[in-house]
Amino acid sequence: MIRARPPVWLGTPGRFASLRPGHAVAVLLLIVAALLAVLVLPGEPARPDPVAQDAIVEEMREGGDYYSVAAQALRAEGEVPARLPAFRLPTLAVVQAALPDIVVVLILLGIAVASVLAWAQRIREWFVRPAARTTAYFLLAGGMVAFVQPGLVRVHDIWAGLLIAWSLAMRREDRWVEAAAIACCATLLRETAALYAVVMLGAALFDRRRHEALGWAMVVAVFLAILALHARAAGLATGPLDPATSWWGGLHVPGPFAATMAQSTVLTLLPGWIGAPVALLALAGWIAAPGPFGGRAALVFGGYALATALTGRAEIALVVAPAFLVGLAFVPDATRDLTRGLLDRRRVRVHRITR
Repeated sequence: MIRARPPVWLGTPGRFASLRPGHAVAVLLLIVAALLAVLVLPGEPARPDPVAQDAIVEEMREGGDYYSVAAQALRAEGEVPARLPAFRLPTLAVVQAALPDIVVVLILLGIAVASVLAWAQRIREWFVRPAARTTAYFLLAGGMVAFVQPGLVRVHDIWAGLLIAWSLAMRREDRWVEAAAIACCATLLRETAALYAVVMLGAALFDRRRHEALGWAMVVAVFLAILALHARAAGLATGPLDPATSWWGGLHVPGPFAATMAQSTVLTLLPGWIGAPVALLALAGWIAAPGPFGGRAALVFGGYALATALTGRAEIALVVAPAFLVGLAFVPDATRDLTRGLLDRRRVRVHRITR
């Protein structure tokens, strides 16, 4: 390991600060290869459509059953009401059907505010310079902007994404119970949120935190039990002419993940060929983030990027978009650390002593 220099923006050196030159070259090559893959093979971003959910909630307010109404709404839009993938968990629709729209919007805004406050505390711990903190705050706002729109209040990914962001920022060694409880709520709203609980379970096992690992295991167990009941109910709502569809869409490069992150954040204002690579740089920034929390955040974002690439389903990535752009704030330190690792060479000085 080479000796780490004082950080540029961070309070403590990042994960790349002590890399050997050979390791720095390998990391840079991986980042460049991923950026080229995104440029050469761009993916299609996920675009959640709240229209079907609006119809489902309105029908349920008139006394309709969720699964029957959902199947009819999917058929009306020309979609295949598969026995499981096309059906969202009924939790959000049931709650929204029972509450006035204004109350639902206020709850969503309350969760967003709680998530922003939790992340603001993390940003203050990471960045010591006012310019760095301000930049990180703006990046956080750029990721949250799409998740506080009242027009998307029916979208399950919006709710699950804010809850995951809140849970991740809140989690500490002495506050993992609250984080696990919030994550459990997210898994009951959107199935893709379960990957977050699995990653946190793996991190707790790796850190040998048995009680925390047990808590996250309980979250996963509750989700699997609810998912089994959901699958049975969805199967009863479909007929023999409704063919089942597969979750697997084939292997993909990082394109779909990067495109989805760009499309669901303020990066959507940029052209796609710019926004997607910038989103991928945010992922590289998270990998360089310092400390145990930075490591867990990198595992979460990296896990969703890997899952998106393996399944080819871009909507998996939507639930980690709210805080994702904060990773760009780590790029200056990561860039300096990697280039320093490349240029670092031991210098031998020869002193001539005359007698």
